[in-house]
Amino acid sequence: MPTDDDSRLQRARNPMPACVRTALEHEGLREAYDARPPYQRNDYLGWIARAKRKETRDKRLAQMLDELRLGDRYMKMAWRPRSE
Repeated sequence: MPTDDDSRLQRARNPMPACVRTALEHEGLREAYDARPPYQRNDYLGWIARAKRKETRDKRLAQMLDELRLGDRYMKMAWRPRSE
């Protein structure tokens, strides 16, 4: 489950497309996705949804999945989760 309150987002919330939900579940990455801060989850969804071509959406989805798998990247930038 998400650890932060999504209601604190200052940008519009992006809905999760079915293809993203399916990919997260198929790859076993839903927990890694849910562990990300709300702004990252929202940014990923908006970035994927704004792609006009299917090829671009697929490429962005693959990048998000790779970054979640690695756990230390966000939009090609270094990222470290907060230690609890």
